[in-house]
Amino acid sequence: MALGNEVIIPALLGGIGGLTRGFIGLLKALSLRRRILWAYYVITVIVAAVIGVFVGIVFNFDYRLSLLAGYAGTDILEGIYKSFAVQKVYVAPKGK
Repeated sequence: MALGNEVIIPALLGGIGGLTRGFIGLLKALSLRRRILWAYYVITVIVAAVIGVFVGIVFNFDYRLSLLAGYAGTDILEGIYKSFAVQKVYVAPKGK
């Protein structure tokens, strides 16, 4: 059972880190009155748990790293998502 705890605890902490980052994003979206992408939110929490598992297994001397990795991992994913997002570009007509 020790192996189970070595995987479950980092996964939970990574997920909590992802939830924390997601909750902050939700508060920001609500304050700016933006549309909330629930599928994106769920995916980031799942990926945060996976990141937390791997970091927790590698650095098993301190599970707090899994919590931090879950938070930072979703922040990195959000940055990648935004870098590939299509943005509208305004082109001024010639002569003006």
